[in-house]
Amino acid sequence: MRKLYIIVLVLIVISCDSEVNKKKKESVRETPAMNTEIDNKVASLLSEMTLEEKVGQMTQITLDVVTKGDNQFSSAQPYELDSALVHKAIHTYKVGSILNTPGVPLSRQDWYKTIKTFQDEAAKTPRQIPIIYGIDAIHGVNYTIGATLFPQQIGLAATFNKDLVREAAKISAYETRASSIPWNFSPVLGLGRNPLWPRLWETFGEDVYLGKTMGVAMVEGYQGTLGDPNTVASCMKHYLGYSVPLSGKDRTPAWIPERELRQYFLPAFKEAVDAGSVTLMINSGEINGVPVHASKFLLTDVLRGELGFQGIAVTDWADINYLHTRHKVAETIKDAIKISVNAGIDMSMVPHDFEFSELLVELVKEGSVSEETINDAVSRILKVKMQLGLFENPVTDPKKYPDFGSKKFAEVSKKAALESFTLLKNNNNILPIAEKSKILVTGPTANTMRSLNGGWSYNWQGSEADNYAKDKNTIADAFTKSGNTTFIQGVSFDGENNINEAVKAAKQSDVILLCLGENSYTETPGNINSILLPKDQIELTKALAKTGKKIILVLLEGRPIIFNEIEPLVDAVYMGYLPGNYGADALVDLLFGLENPSGRLPINYPKHPHAFVNYNHKHSDNIAVPNYYESDYDQQYEFGDGLSYTSFKYSDLSLSATQMTQDGSIKVSVKVTNTGNRKGKEAVLLFVSDLYASITPEVRALKGYEKIALNAGESKVVSFTITKDELSFVNESLETIAESGEFEISIGDLKKKFELK
Repeated sequence: MRKLYIIVLVLIVISCDSEVNKKKKESVRETPAMNTEIDNKVASLLSEMTLEEKVGQMTQITLDVVTKGDNQFSSAQPYELDSALVHKAIHTYKVGSILNTPGVPLSRQDWYKTIKTFQDEAAKTPRQIPIIYGIDAIHGVNYTIGATLFPQQIGLAATFNKDLVREAAKISAYETRASSIPWNFSPVLGLGRNPLWPRLWETFGEDVYLGKTMGVAMVEGYQGTLGDPNTVASCMKHYLGYSVPLSGKDRTPAWIPERELRQYFLPAFKEAVDAGSVTLMINSGEINGVPVHASKFLLTDVLRGELGFQGIAVTDWADINYLHTRHKVAETIKDAIKISVNAGIDMSMVPHDFEFSELLVELVKEGSVSEETINDAVSRILKVKMQLGLFENPVTDPKKYPDFGSKKFAEVSKKAALESFTLLKNNNNILPIAEKSKILVTGPTANTMRSLNGGWSYNWQGSEADNYAKDKNTIADAFTKSGNTTFIQGVSFDGENNINEAVKAAKQSDVILLCLGENSYTETPGNINSILLPKDQIELTKALAKTGKKIILVLLEGRPIIFNEIEPLVDAVYMGYLPGNYGADALVDLLFGLENPSGRLPINYPKHPHAFVNYNHKHSDNIAVPNYYESDYDQQYEFGDGLSYTSFKYSDLSLSATQMTQDGSIKVSVKVTNTGNRKGKEAVLLFVSDLYASITPEVRALKGYEKIALNAGESKVVSFTITKDELSFVNESLETIAESGEFEISIGDLKKKFELK
């Protein structure tokens, strides 16, 4: 009887366990990385660790905490580690991660010495767990002297070239490891849909499809085969909805309905998780009144449950403390730690003290945070360290990276800049200009590396770019070296004004290269109250226009600064974004016709300050009533705009079928011909329109793109495959569905319809 009872009990347990596992599988997707040898090693190591050691692994401090200086907020210069503080961090508080720079970029050798010091100390601890060092190498290794800097993400998006983005990320990973750093806080996967936001340039633009495909390419480039000494851990950021604060100002509240959150902001993270990204950084702001660092729904239910993310979720800078001091959802710092850890964070970017460690230990001992929660977080941290090979090779030697800062890497950066520059206006084919043209270069962005690189360049705000990139060309440098060029500043960001001198020089020139835009910035220091072009830049333009000389406007800016007042006064417009250290060299080649522009806008460029409308807007965003009023959808330039010095003709758009089932697909093909007299590249964009739906459909949405190169007279057939994934949307019940009905494909000026059954 007892045996029968045991058998029945076992069967009940098995049955219950089966149901639990079934439900678990429904919410957490199993991946090949589960139940591996690494998982067993993690479990074994975790079983030996004390609570204090575990909490230490969850603690990330900034480098300034362990350097010599007046306080933990800044390092003395020249920079030097404080051995007593290093010992305190690693041995007393058992810190698992360090980040950042000492306020200045370092040489590879200095990075090696710094990180080797940390790893040597970690090797003396009982568990010998290596430190994981993190850095914001967002457009190349911008905190290492001599590294290759690329265009910022918005410029990379303008290339519409995934292969080029992947290659740039691969080079950045190589040079990051050449700096002995294994963890890169990139890519940004938010959508740049608010032109005011000071980090728009860190995104891949406003489109979901472009953002998620570019994001995957960057993750693949960074991570490669994780564990290879040429690769780094990528970090998806900032999860979730950070990029669209209602005010447009950094870290201010966002109001995003859940349906919109799922349709527009979640897909890029889902795709990056599926691509294997192993870490994620959390949004500093709040959505619908809930700080994301306090949202168990977003950090556990959605991120872990729905997306199946198994990696590290790290906070952004001091964001747990901000639950108390800024968001006011926690009465004390201790409450803030309890809320965020229980919500699902794994690692706290504290970053200036050890209070997180001390208070979290107290919370576990009090029972406010379970040790199981701690174990889950630490397991994920240890696993990433093992995946990176840090236990076997905690610090990489810069001598083993001979291609660091090489000419071949610089050529890739210049190529990226060439393909990013977007020609938006070319009246009477003024461009390219004749080689013998006498040029006046003028404007506030003409003679500074800050406007070429933007923020996160040599230091946080990019303010030291002119000092550390002295061997690179500003636009004034590059054109002066090309010959027959005069440079007059005209106006500057410091308020200096010599417009009269610029006008005088313009009268002696054939063409004016007018360089306008923004100085470098990022995050809160980049907040603005007006998105209009500054008055002094407008005055300079108007004064130059009175000379009657041809004006080529080059915009170097991180967001679309409105210039409608002067747009009619210029003959050509190049959008340069933030093209990096080789942007000026690329511009010379483009203006003289040595290269052909192929960039396209990854955003709508607004014409008016209170009329921000995304390209994939709803039909009701553009209302017109006959006999009463016309529509007022009026952009300066639209998403996907971009001219060339040659011409391309689209023809023979064909669909493999006119009807498609839910589990079927349709092949879309189009012929593209270079009908001009010079070779060029063309980004072929495919848009889909859902003609009628239960949720008001978008006018159109990008669902495919491919960059091709064509010689004069050459043709190519470009093909895309459409499945229900490209036709899906999130409905009122928050389900992702593809509804039966009629759809329209558009490529160039060609359109075809088909039906989903």
